[in-house]
Amino acid sequence: MLILVRHARTVLNAEGRLQGRSDPELDEVGERQALSLAERLSTDPVARVITSPLLRARSTAEVIAARHGLVPEVDPAWIEIDYGALEGVAIGDVGADVWRAWREDPDFAPDGGESFTSLDERVHGACERIHAERPDGDVVVVSHVSPIKSAVAWSVGAPTTIAHQMRLGQAAVSRIDTSGERPVLVSFDEWAPE
Repeated sequence: MLILVRHARTVLNAEGRLQGRSDPELDEVGERQALSLAERLSTDPVARVITSPLLRARSTAEVIAARHGLVPEVDPAWIEIDYGALEGVAIGDVGADVWRAWREDPDFAPDGGESFTSLDERVHGACERIHAERPDGDVVVVSHVSPIKSAVAWSVGAPTTIAHQMRLGQAAVSRIDTSGERPVLVSFDEWAPE
């Protein structure tokens, strides 16, 4: 099983800002969420924990991994999409034309940022590697909203633009069964502790 975990909350999440490659630490709520996630996943047969290199994901992953006597492996394929000039901008301040371009064109990227096509290439490659390994036990990946939505799209064979039709809560868990020939989406946004 591939268990995808969105990192716990940061101040920028609480403020409704695009974080992208910004690297804030977890806030107090986020620290509690990470502990709740570790408890929630404590009975899963976790064999590996993989994390984005960003601090908010690493901090969440470390708490989960410790419950299983593991050390998280950093994989840059799971880093958040680069919002470029939109880093730190309040979501409500992003123009409607930018949102429309992002929804309609997977090759669109904000100035200095990354496209969903580029994101999909790296995330789908990471998913394929995990699927090909068929590990004994579950693999937990602690990542971010955009890579997780990309992984979910990979699991169901959907185009990247489906990401705009998904809402993924903070510290939410999604599961993909990777034991068979094809991946199977088991759950999405199944649990978001507060």
